[in-house]
Amino acid sequence: MKKPSRARKRCAMGSEGVLKAFGPWSEREEVSDALTRLLDATSERESELAECLAIVQRIYNDDADSWYQEWMRAAEVMRGGACSLADAGLLEAARRKWLRAVNYYEVAASSIGSCPVRSQSVDAGIRTCALDYLSLGVRQGEVVTIAWRPDYSLEACFLPASDRPEPAPMVVCICEPGRRKEKSLLMLAGHAAERGLSLLVVDLLGPGPTSRFEDIVGHRDLETAIGSVMDYVCGRDDVDDGRIAILADDWSSSFVARGIALDPRYAAAVCDAGLWDIHERVCLSRRLTPDERACLPSASDCRVARQIMCPLLVALPDRGWLRADIATRLVAQMKREHLDVTLKIFASDQGGVCDAQSNAAIFDWIAARLAGAPKLPS
Repeated sequence: MKKPSRARKRCAMGSEGVLKAFGPWSEREEVSDALTRLLDATSERESELAECLAIVQRIYNDDADSWYQEWMRAAEVMRGGACSLADAGLLEAARRKWLRAVNYYEVAASSIGSCPVRSQSVDAGIRTCALDYLSLGVRQGEVVTIAWRPDYSLEACFLPASDRPEPAPMVVCICEPGRRKEKSLLMLAGHAAERGLSLLVVDLLGPGPTSRFEDIVGHRDLETAIGSVMDYVCGRDDVDDGRIAILADDWSSSFVARGIALDPRYAAAVCDAGLWDIHERVCLSRRLTPDERACLPSASDCRVARQIMCPLLVALPDRGWLRADIATRLVAQMKREHLDVTLKIFASDQGGVCDAQSNAAIFDWIAARLAGAPKLPS
């Protein structure tokens, strides 16, 4: 059983009536998880937590339509409020509201199952939040298409460091397979802007509102997307292609690590450095006979990290998919052959994976590494 989050505990302590309303949904894991993630995101703001509780109280206990409709209505109201704030010049407050709207859309989606019409409505709402931010912000961003496979392109959100045309350092954020780029854009844009970095956020869902992700998710060479993204970035006149960092959106991605190992052009990277691949090999070896196990690389072989040329940051929550002591031992082993590997383990009471405080620390590390990279002549 999952450990209850701090926000979920506060929810339980703050309103028994809300928990009673939520009770019939607690057996549906996807719904319960979506609400827990939302409450985690609101754990420091009492007014936002109260708003979540008020929405849940309006939902009929056994009515999936009611769940969907109430959260969609709340998302659309939040999105409209964000646009009003942006028009008034309050972009940071607007960004938080757009991110809040995306969270509401995700909670709405948790109850719809395989309904394509509602799924498209949720996707369209999330997409609109990002488009509004790109078009109404101080720095005008854009949605771009990146060539990858002959029959499958990638789509990304690009936000320049400034309105000036000179080349700027950049952070490329790669979303995990199946995850949308819009939420990462809204979470990370402020961190990039504060440090003078351009930002490109890419997902693997394909261009446009209709995803074709099922067409490629089973392919074994997803890491080739990393090189295609770099080719696109290097072709932009407003990017300093000697100072480009790459960031896995939840920090832990071996597909990103494998891609960097194949492409030495990145100046810094935040990913799992191949730890997930090691974890999978350990799990597989337990199912094999001794003779079969002998044919596998050593379970602790950090071969991906050995092939990565740039500085590496491995960032993990202290209670995640990999135990902190195991991660510490493996990264120490990596350091024998890759001196610039840093392990940062974030305490769960800091908010978990991808909260504002931990992302700020990660972007500080990226900015420091890119500042030390050679700037290419204009």
